[in-house]
Amino acid sequence: MKSQIIEQLGQSDILLPSLIAEGLAANDRIKVRMSALQTAVHHAQQPNHPVTDLQVECRAAGIAPVTLATLIDGAHLAGDGRIAAPNLARLMKEVHDDVTAMIRAVAAGQPSEGETMNRRLAAIRTAGSLEASNEIEISRVAKLTGVAQDGADSLHRLVMDLHKALNRLAADCSEEIVAGAHVFGLHSEDREAVESFMQGVNETRALKFNHPGLETMATRSGDRLLIQNDIGTTDAHVVVIAVTKNIVTLTYTDVHRARAKFFIAMFDKFRVRWSGLDRQTAEGLGDDSAFFLVTGQYEAENPGDRNAFLTSLGATLVFLIDWNKARKLLRSWLTKDDAARILEWAARQRFGHRAFLELGGNELIGAAVRNAAPAPIGFGERLDQALGRNAAIDFLKTAIHVSTEALRTGQSTRLVRDQIEADLIRHLKRVDSALLAVVIRQVGLAHDLAAAISQHIVTLQAGRPADGKLLAARAGQIERKADRIALEARKEAARLNAGSIIEQLVDRVEESVDELEQAAFIASLAPAGIDPALVSALAELCAVAMIATEAAASGLAAAVEVPEGRRADSEDALAAVVRLIDAEHAADMRERDVTARVFAGGFDVATSLCVLELARAIERATDRLAGFGHLLRRHIMADLST
Repeated sequence: MKSQIIEQLGQSDILLPSLIAEGLAANDRIKVRMSALQTAVHHAQQPNHPVTDLQVECRAAGIAPVTLATLIDGAHLAGDGRIAAPNLARLMKEVHDDVTAMIRAVAAGQPSEGETMNRRLAAIRTAGSLEASNEIEISRVAKLTGVAQDGADSLHRLVMDLHKALNRLAADCSEEIVAGAHVFGLHSEDREAVESFMQGVNETRALKFNHPGLETMATRSGDRLLIQNDIGTTDAHVVVIAVTKNIVTLTYTDVHRARAKFFIAMFDKFRVRWSGLDRQTAEGLGDDSAFFLVTGQYEAENPGDRNAFLTSLGATLVFLIDWNKARKLLRSWLTKDDAARILEWAARQRFGHRAFLELGGNELIGAAVRNAAPAPIGFGERLDQALGRNAAIDFLKTAIHVSTEALRTGQSTRLVRDQIEADLIRHLKRVDSALLAVVIRQVGLAHDLAAAISQHIVTLQAGRPADGKLLAARAGQIERKADRIALEARKEAARLNAGSIIEQLVDRVEESVDELEQAAFIASLAPAGIDPALVSALAELCAVAMIATEAAASGLAAAVEVPEGRRADSEDALAAVVRLIDAEHAADMRERDVTARVFAGGFDVATSLCVLELARAIERATDRLAGFGHLLRRHIMADLST
């Protein structure tokens, strides 16, 4: 009665806040009824497929679930491209009434716009699109729920335009601003919930930088507090939150399924009951005229838990802006799953990805590759292929973090580029370090060979029988394993475009292993009763070979850490190189001593040949390790110079 008299007096603007609330509630109901209509068509066409359950959506919109469930379950094909369903005529009338409620609110605030909307509705009625009947053409359902690409009007397009108009009116006529939200018609108990939601929005709002979005409106509608945030600029990308005491129900729609899944994942710390991520269709929305709708319900035990959830919800919205754009960008450098993981990490760390996009995104990474690593990373090559998966993820996380901190603190873009390039260089050096770790395995096998030969000689020196066949077999196994590691290292070096020094290091160790395997073979053939002086000289030579392999291993281990900037490691690595060179000189002396003893001793041919060849093979192995040491020094000095 009061509404009627106020309208009669021409003061309907007084009713505008409540009319807007009614209009927004009607918009929520229309969405659910349109979904029910589409679901009914799907069920009629494919009656054996599972039926989408809209109970949560119905309750969130204030609709009795049983009515729509009856309509959907009873839907069946009626011939000539039509379906029939119980309650269909009622649903069409309710859709018409809801559109009328939305137009009424728009007309109260913007009379001329309301008249335009009324004319559009009349034209849609005249065309028969809203005919109330328990039968309907399937093509008419598509027209009702779609947005034609050619710009032709439809009920869906009208509802979208009405929704935008209502949002503008709500912002313009709000009774007050609560923590940045436009609110009207609130009850006293609503303010705490609105403030909690806005606390989250305001905590992360700055991370959208220059992008529009995150405007919030709240209103009281019956027994519910309704909060709506526009998120960004995409028509089908909205979130509507209904708060009833300590129960929070949120409805989220998105054209990107992956982003919707990301949104759901962000609330894993709360016990939210999510509906299925249902695919809906509407012409003109998204790349394939589809969008996804999900509803979540959180039942808090107390107002504090409810408010914590609302704060988390508000803080998450900024990370949805341009999410898919950032994911597409990252997918050019690594897999799509890893791209999504990086964006989730950035959101949980409260960095976000908007600054990264604002500063150029793809160009930032591309410039770093061109300037810092044109040779190691080929044109069009993914970073996870060039650096390895973990290193690529770590590098891109750093790029996102650096970008955010730069925009937050007002740093120059040039400084950001330099920091990203420097981090890429560090990762490339770590790639070399990873390859050096493979070479350490090679050197370890060389040490195993030297130790086996030494033990064999010590056994002979003690006058005990030595198993030559066992030594030869063991040496063969070690040599074959070393060959496999060398092949693996070369493949990895080629894949990662590592420097030539790495491959040369692999070659020198492989040559040393080959010489030691040959030495083991000769030792396995040693005749019994070799002069103790010769055996003792060979034992000293073997000891030198073991010292050389140990120095090579310790030098490599220290070199692996040099790119991290540890001075002590570079000193340890260079000292190990010196020990390697000293070992090679000592091996020369021991080999000559053995040679002199053979020529001066008058031994039989078999003994002389065996001892000479064994000594020379071991000495050649230390020569190869000395060459390895010179290469290692070059590698270390190159790291220290950058």
